[in-house]
Amino acid sequence: MLGAKWLAVQEVAALVAELAGIEADPQAQDGETFIERLALTKGWRRNLAENGIDDLVAVVEPGVAALLSLRARGIDARPPALALWQEIEDARATLLALVAPLDQN
Repeated sequence: MLGAKWLAVQEVAALVAELAGIEADPQAQDGETFIERLALTKGWRRNLAENGIDDLVAVVEPGVAALLSLRARGIDARPPALALWQEIEDARATLLALVAPLDQN
């Protein structure tokens, strides 16, 4: 379930990047590697990562709805999309720093 949430966030992040008029970093979109790393993560780091993913979903869902609403009304959604994109990027960087590296055994 957590992996599915992460992959969904990656898809939405690509949409937000498109709405912001920027190109998403393909490496940042590597959801499979994150899921593998998350599986190796234990204890408080895992709990914090799980909560962080839920928090990111809670921010992204209404944010994207607002962006799509702006765009449907003919309003330039690029500035707020860029702000949401930065929030997503910051959250992803934090989550990636929490999970175990793949070479950990």
